[in-house]
Amino acid sequence: MLVNGIELLNNAKKEHYAIPQFNINNLEWTKYILEECERLKSPVILGVSEGAIKYMGGFNTVYNLVNGLINDLKITIPVILHLDHGKSVVNCKKAIENGFTSVMIDASNYSITENIKITKEVTNYAKQNNVAVEAEIGHIGGSEDNVEGDILYATVDDCVELIEATNINSLAPALGSVHGLYKGEPNLNFERMKEINSSVKVPLVLHGGTGIPSHQIKKSIKYGIAKININTELQIVWAEAVKKFIRNNKDVYDPRKIINAGEKAIKQKIYEKIVLFNSKNKV
Repeated sequence: MLVNGIELLNNAKKEHYAIPQFNINNLEWTKYILEECERLKSPVILGVSEGAIKYMGGFNTVYNLVNGLINDLKITIPVILHLDHGKSVVNCKKAIENGFTSVMIDASNYSITENIKITKEVTNYAKQNNVAVEAEIGHIGGSEDNVEGDILYATVDDCVELIEATNINSLAPALGSVHGLYKGEPNLNFERMKEINSSVKVPLVLHGGTGIPSHQIKKSIKYGIAKININTELQIVWAEAVKKFIRNNKDVYDPRKIINAGEKAIKQKIYEKIVLFNSKNKV
């Protein structure tokens, strides 16, 4: 069933586990994620970037795809349909109007004053529709939908100000993680994470979960991270499995067989993340 996830994230923060956000890119990925999370009885956030929404046809198509699979597959776990890195108030409103239960407004490229102004407009609209809102502060590095950026660390004061001024439900502070693949070892600022967590009440979100060592993930959860985003890691294992299948089955042209060659690899990675995040049997 589709839910906004507010209560789930608050509970995850309280009980020291993290709800996974797995980004979806097509019908097959959505099906794999829902099936494996249902099997493991883990709540799940289906993240959809603006690029993925455009690729799949639009907000309404994505909503109907997800809702249809939930019904046809008889999914019983809580599912959050989340706009990932909404870059404008307009797109956040479109997501809300088309049935998304959670949105992220990413105004982190603006000043703290402008970030608050933009985020507040989204939260005011979302609250009227029982939709959760995530915001970002600082700048998370790496590549998101092929847009590159450098890390700009969040400050405690800015985090507190943004939350108090906007009434958001969760916050993604930039703490050293990056989107995509890391160049070198991940270097999360755990002291800053700890300071922010002790200064705010809302759950914290870790973007760029791919490639972060398990001990750092566990430490992040201890310091208030209640949602961890995974995308690149699923893309890599799926691509490797599909390329191997094509090399070994040169006569196969059925797209269903080609795409589904990555199912086992994706589900294995989902299983590993759910166990690591300790979200198994949390419904």
